[in-house]
Amino acid sequence: MKADLETIRGLAHLARLEFDPAREDQMLKDLNGILDWVAQLEQVDTEGVEPLVHLSHELNVLRDDEARNTVSHQEGLRNAPRKDSDYFRVPKVLD
Repeated sequence: MKADLETIRGLAHLARLEFDPAREDQMLKDLNGILDWVAQLEQVDTEGVEPLVHLSHELNVLRDDEARNTVSHQEGLRNAPRKDSDYFRVPKVLD
């Protein structure tokens, strides 16, 4: 598959990209280079190769979810720009 200038312009429109029309030739050359590379990949024999689902054999290596109080209420409010006794003060967002 080869791309042409109309393809470049159509892709730019769909992606909401704007670029200098003087660079269209370079963009066309780059896109055709990418398409040629993909065509080379399509020629690789992948018969008998299992699809890669994960990059490692480890699945869901997560820490235990334990509820802890790491910051006290007063420590949380200490650096607040505005506070009212036990609460953060924020600008009004609703009428």
